[in-house]
Amino acid sequence: MKPILVTGGTGTLGRVVVRSLLARGYEVRVLSRRERTGGGASWVVGDLTTGAGLAAAVAGVSVVVDCATTQGRADVTATANLVAAVRRAGVPHLVYVSIVGVDRVPLGYYRAKLAAERLVRESGVGWTILRATQFHDLLLSLMRVTARSPVVPVAAGVSFQPVDVREVAQRLVELALGEPAGFAPELGGPRVIGHRELAREYLAAAGLRRLLVPVRLPGETFRGLRAGGNLTPGHADGRGTFEEALAARFHRRAEDVNLG
Repeated sequence: MKPILVTGGTGTLGRVVVRSLLARGYEVRVLSRRERTGGGASWVVGDLTTGAGLAAAVAGVSVVVDCATTQGRADVTATANLVAAVRRAGVPHLVYVSIVGVDRVPLGYYRAKLAAERLVRESGVGWTILRATQFHDLLLSLMRVTARSPVVPVAAGVSFQPVDVREVAQRLVELALGEPAGFAPELGGPRVIGHRELAREYLAAAGLRRLLVPVRLPGETFRGLRAGGNLTPGHADGRGTFEEALAARFHRRAEDVNLG
């Protein structure tokens, strides 16, 4: 059985993908910018943004699961380098994780992800793209930062649909083990939550008292968010809830989290 290459394998999503593949008995190769060992996977040094080491990384693999991100325009360069390496090596399947709304919300990072999607689609190799909504981890980190202030701004009219990263990883693994599927069905969390409600729930779980101030932010990006461009209510297939994520973060039972 040929190995499976995971890029971004040390990140929030990638490390869960790696663990899931290893648990199923697959040989996993992980691309890293520095030398690493252990964890049950084999490690190869390479850099997506420069292309260094990619030829060795993709040699002889059955599928590449691309979980890497630079959180900016460098994603396009990184994807272009990976696509070129995959094409030269004759890898039959490239799986790429993207974000719900990249084609509807003109955020700079979303535009980069959309451009990267296009490179994958036009790569000439078998491809699968999964768009997912925001991870619980991302929103928890956002709230942790904003809750440091006694006044917490919340984006008026903006909602989120947070999803458990483990469920995204599981879906990616299933897609990687199958045939190239093109655009896979989107994956969203089980519940759409307004920003203000999300903040209330976080503060209650954290035992914090803060003043929430709704702010109607200008610009095309926030118009797209207020229109629900980052949501996929028709694909609310995730089961892990934000309340459960809060309970895990603050070591409480989900049913004990005060939802305000």
